[in-house]
Amino acid sequence: QVQLVESGGGLVQAGGSLRLSCAASGRTLSDYVMGWFRQAPGKEREFVAHINWSAGRTYYADSVKGRFTISRDNAKNTVYLQMNSLKPEDTAVYYCAARRFWAPTKAAEVDHWGQGTQVTVSA
Repeated sequence: QVQLVESGGGLVQAGGSLRLSCAASGRTLSDYVMGWFRQAPGKEREFVAHINWSAGRTYYADSVKGRFTISRDNAKNTVYLQMNSLKPEDTAVYYCAARRFWAPTKAAEVDHWGQGTQVTVSA
């Protein structure tokens, strides 16, 4: 079993930055690919970025490419999402996600979810 706890959300003005953290625990974390998803009011949960623990390979949704950076600290079992140049359309609840062996790009593929953290970007 994997437990995920997010932190770091908040309110920021357009153009600003936030860093989200996801602390992971579990016996076989190295088997998982970690990701971030987000869900805006009235919309489906959508993929943002993912990274694997071992090689650190990353992949981003087109909507955040060049603005967001996903990274991990293996010693702390923590995954980060650095969000720069934030836009009002980035407003959503952001969820940390884990999928065993394979990279998640759809919500239905995720094996474990965090509780979510609210990010609000004002115009």
